[in-house]
Amino acid sequence: MADTTGNTQDLGAKDGPGPQPRRSSWRYIGPGIVVAATGVGAGDLVATLIAGSNFGYTLLWAAVVGCLVKISLAEACGRWHLSTGRTLFDGWASLGSWTTWFFAVYAVIWGFVYGAAAMSSSALPLQALFPSVMDLEYWGIACGLVGLFFVWFNKYAVFEKVMTVLVGVMFVVTVYLAFRVTPNLGDAFAGLLPVVPDEKDSILNTLGLIGGVGGTITLAAYGYWVNAKGWTNSGWMKVMRLDNRVAYLTTGVFVVAMLFVGAELLHSANIALSGGDQGLVQLGDILDDRYGTTTGTLFLVGFFAASFTSLIGVWHGVSLMFADFLARRRGERQARADELASGRRERSWTFRAYLLWLTFPPMILLFQDEPFRLIIIYGVLGAAFMPFLALTLLWLLNSSRTPREWRNGHLSNGMLAAAGLLFLVLAVKQIWDQPWSEFF
Repeated sequence: MADTTGNTQDLGAKDGPGPQPRRSSWRYIGPGIVVAATGVGAGDLVATLIAGSNFGYTLLWAAVVGCLVKISLAEACGRWHLSTGRTLFDGWASLGSWTTWFFAVYAVIWGFVYGAAAMSSSALPLQALFPSVMDLEYWGIACGLVGLFFVWFNKYAVFEKVMTVLVGVMFVVTVYLAFRVTPNLGDAFAGLLPVVPDEKDSILNTLGLIGGVGGTITLAAYGYWVNAKGWTNSGWMKVMRLDNRVAYLTTGVFVVAMLFVGAELLHSANIALSGGDQGLVQLGDILDDRYGTTTGTLFLVGFFAASFTSLIGVWHGVSLMFADFLARRRGERQARADELASGRRERSWTFRAYLLWLTFPPMILLFQDEPFRLIIIYGVLGAAFMPFLALTLLWLLNSSRTPREWRNGHLSNGMLAAAGLLFLVLAVKQIWDQPWSEFF
């Protein structure tokens, strides 16, 4: 895929002295694997399965478009970090204090609710695999504590290696299942044609599938992982772009494989799958009955890998972002890429404070119904983040804050504008669908 700046000059070279471009090589790949693993959680797999079960292969093209949209967003995040030597939060802060307030409220409320959701999602396959060991809530606590201690005591290099192993597990399981259900390749290729199903709300469902392919705050964390890897200047731009494409090629494999499973196993048999993470446990039972215990167990292992990578990915990536946010609030006038590359952010008390916030307070929600008003606020903030990311990147990368040769070209502007519009529509729908009459 061509670089998304759309610029025609050789972007790996400069007229004056500067960082020498690194040759793009597979041996450098790393942050992309991390963002792919973190972005594709149990919820994404369920949404894709349900799309396959409802519409067969019809929306396969939407899953592919979703990957292309996320490539442009992640590339823009990485390009900002590498071209400026500054972090994304530093860029946001330069746009005005409103970005600081939005991120602060978002990080506190989103982290509290997401912490409980991530622990519960990781606990479900473990309880299904070992039903007599302990209750779901205690499996969730165990997952949260393992994630806390792992991220607390390990730096980025170890974190990346573990994520790579878990991605390998996810890859093997999803590809195996896709072959196991024997997909109809003729129908699958036909599904690459952009057709919208002739059903109620089909356009919004299609947009939701495009927007849901690994689209979370972890896209913004990609630039932080790029710096933590040691890539701190524009000499790494070609490497970052290869890494980013690998990330969303991997994401595409996961999503397409799950859509195959939904189309062949569920759509053909007219089986309705429950929404939420519980739907994956239900799918494990269906696979167990249809293909035997080994296949059902293998799927639950892959389900755990998908959920736990999202947990530790958020524990690490969003904690880095929060530490960066507080560092600037404490008076560091510029948040720099070399701080992330040195590992000092990962050892800071602010990084570890947010880790504790993600882990311990959310445990309360595991034992009780989630607070109604808080969940509505969480839904609104979550809906607003992706258009916020797309539109602020469009602003930053077309301004003097970015060196001229690394500013957006026509292609990147088009992709970011389309992403911003897509996520804005989805945000309005999600906010509209909230039960506001019961809120007050």
